[in-house]
Amino acid sequence: MAISSVAVANTDTDLILVPDPVAAWDPVTSPEPTIRYAVTTIMVCNTWVPNPVHEEDGITNFDLHLVKRDEPKSDTNKIINALQLPAGETFTFDSEKIILESGDKVVIVGESPTNLSATVSYLEV
Repeated sequence: MAISSVAVANTDTDLILVPDPVAAWDPVTSPEPTIRYAVTTIMVCNTWVPNPVHEEDGITNFDLHLVKRDEPKSDTNKIINALQLPAGETFTFDSEKIILESGDKVVIVGESPTNLSATVSYLEV
């Protein structure tokens, strides 16, 4: 099992990118290589310290995309749309298991303020 963590920007941020071994592949001598990752959990944490007097302080929205190799990030591969995360809260995505193949990636995009961190837990299958 492996983990990867990123600070979420208000531009596209790759949370995980499956390595693509095809660049060094020789189709004459071997079948096409494929690496597969099973994503077990994605957690997004709003690191802003909650303010009980002004609960709206630090609220941030984010989008999450599952992007297939050689395809652009778009509304078609968006799986979370503008999810609002209050200060001090953590969102956990662990009900569904996701299989990614070589070149696939999980992209997260936050909004201002940029106070989110994201962690993915995965294993190679």
